Amino acid sequence: MKKGVIALLSAGLLFSSAYQAAAANEPGTKSQKLVLHENSQTLTPQVQVTTSKDKAIPSFIAGKLSKGTYHTEKEVLAFIDSNKQLFQFNASHHLTLVTKEKDSLGMTHYVFNQSINGVPVDGAVFMVHTDKQGRIMAINGDVHANLPENVKSSKKLTGISAIRAAWKHIGEQPKKENSKPLAFKGAKVSDTVEKSKLVILKDQNQYKLAYRVALQFIDPYPANWQVYVDAASGKVLKSFNAVNQDGPTSGSGYGVLGDYKTLNTYLSGGTYYLYDTTKAMSGVIETYTARNGSSLPGVYSTDADNAWNSTSQGADVDANYYAGKVYDYYKNTHSRNSFDNAGSTIRSTVHYSSGYNNAFWNGSQMVYGDGDGQVFRPLSGALDVVAHELTHAVTERTAGLNYSYQSGALNESMSDVFGYFLDPNDWLMGEDVYTPGTAGDGLRSLSNPKLYGQPDHMSGYVNTSSDNGGVHTNSGIPNKAAYNTITAIGKAKAEKIYYRALTRYMTPSTNFSGARAALLSAAADLYGNTSTEYNAVKTAWTNVGVN
Repeated sequence: MKKGVIALLSAGLLFSSAYQAAAANEPGTKSQKLVLHENSQTLTPQVQVTTSKDKAIPSFIAGKLSKGTYHTEKEVLAFIDSNKQLFQFNASHHLTLVTKEKDSLGMTHYVFNQSINGVPVDGAVFMVHTDKQGRIMAINGDVHANLPENVKSSKKLTGISAIRAAWKHIGEQPKKENSKPLAFKGAKVSDTVEKSKLVILKDQNQYKLAYRVALQFIDPYPANWQVYVDAASGKVLKSFNAVNQDGPTSGSGYGVLGDYKTLNTYLSGGTYYLYDTTKAMSGVIETYTARNGSSLPGVYSTDADNAWNSTSQGADVDANYYAGKVYDYYKNTHSRNSFDNAGSTIRSTVHYSSGYNNAFWNGSQMVYGDGDGQVFRPLSGALDVVAHELTHAVTERTAGLNYSYQSGALNESMSDVFGYFLDPNDWLMGEDVYTPGTAGDGLRSLSNPKLYGQPDHMSGYVNTSSDNGGVHTNSGIPNKAAYNTITAIGKAKAEKIYYRALTRYMTPSTNFSGARAALLSAAADLYGNTSTEYNAVKTAWTNVGVN
């Protein structure tokens, strides 16, 4: 089998057609003077500007954007409203505050969702960032100009009826027969998750009231369907399967590669469980086995004497141990408590199906196949694979990068980059479990993307509608930019810049130019905009053709 053909697939929300652009039409970044208004004064600060696709509203502006200080939501909205010539919407009427958070640098980040009569416009995130004094330093997001005051719709559907319409659309039925209570700390688990949320969706040139329905299940295939159902007519407007595919207590055991590990286990009723309660989280780290079936989550991985030494237990040992390592990394390096920063349970299921050459995050948990022994050995045996997948969960709860075209390739790349940060011994992804009969190869390479059929420069960008716009191919470009950055300033500084950019500046529709702008803003926050680190990020992206 050709190396690099098997891909670790990622998740993301439905990608709006407004942003499905080929590389030649993607937004760009440039330095320019921007006219801003503040308290009847006109300012022309020198700023970095990333233009949106339709160039109606800049998607990212960064620099010293105000002289005055802003400390409340009302004050921030007033500043935006005083610059309607630039943003082209009524901020006080069309922005709803989602979060306001001060970070460790003293900066305050306001995250808004564009809305109409309080109903969020799907994917339309708008952020304002102030320094510790309250001066506005960056504004970014992907929003709509000239929003209507109201959306004409006679809502007839309920959320439940929208869920029924979504099931009918995908031709499946919910399967909940395996629901059962957990034996100890936790909540009821179901094989199927159904959720609906009322949103405003831009359908071509019309804004429509719709339910965004999420259908998450594993049987008869792994799925995280995102289905948009018109709230008036019940017609399905858009649908997309956004499943993430890719592929520690006081005991001990051997992992997939035969390496000895100490484990955090749990004793209950004379049986030991791979169930880690030692972390500073409200949930736990737990591992199940599907016993080569397809029912999730399966049953708990257990052992009689707390010595997990059987060859068949290697996948169980690694899944629990590496999930703990990823948790520790995000907590100790970035002060993030689990993938959602709320301490939620990290659940893994191993021994999924038979000879299954993949792994995936399904929106709720991790699932690992055992591989067929030729293309893959058990996929939980690679730290970078586990880190890659759990980073998809982090991305889902922060930037929410849409899984199509450049934002989708960036979603893949961020998971690869954090996979490296967790497993920095080489630049390869998945090398510990990929083609066990062939030494020295991997799924992808950050240092040399071309080795596995990926471009490392925009001149090689692949314009395609397949694979959601080539997300597994074009991720080589931001991967190479990350390699350039890390080799220039070192892992410790690079990982702080990347985490800040992902969690503070990126939005669902961030593309390569937007990523460059986000990383530059993060570098400026941490090290200053004249620093070696800032210039290294700039050079790294220039050298892959992204300006």
